Amino acid sequence: MNSGHPTITIDLVLDRLQTKEVLRAVLHSILFHRLFGTVKPRTFEVLDVTMPGVDDEEIMHLVEDKVDAFWRGIEGDSNKRGQIMVTFSEKRPRKSWFLIGEEEIPWEQWIINAEIRQPSERERQKFNAELAATLTKSLQTMLVHSSSEKGRSAVPLITNASSISPFPIKMAVKVGGVEVA
Repeated sequence: MNSGHPTITIDLVLDRLQTKEVLRAVLHSILFHRLFGTVKPRTFEVLDVTMPGVDDEEIMHLVEDKVDAFWRGIEGDSNKRGQIMVTFSEKRPRKSWFLIGEEEIPWEQWIINAEIRQPSERERQKFNAELAATLTKSLQTMLVHSSSEKGRSAVPLITNASSISPFPIKMAVKVGGVEVA
């Protein structure tokens, strides 16, 4: 699965009531730290944790599509576990005798493993406190990775700065090991 590019994993145990809100905030935070164009910032408040986001129509649509796909997949699956993978790639000339064009080579992947639980009212306060701590730790992981030497060196040379992301971004959703559209 990992062919030399960094893979960063974030594990979340979510309450059904907050699943969409938390996933939306985590995806936006990852993108906020990995988009290299001019980013108009916004914030998401989740369980008293302020998470950065991107105020861009295309990015908001992409995130909403994937969060909705995750939700649809979880609703129809008894497992209640899934993943959202965010892959950043660069376009390189294809090295082949017969094919001319470009290929996308991944340079970094983020994997959000999410498990949905339904805590009782008695457990909810402890559950929310643990989730808030996990979100804070996730933000710290994003900051440390994107500012570390390894995180900075993974980013290829930026040759096209005409959009919010000079690199292709792919998001995939899997529930029960099966990709959900």
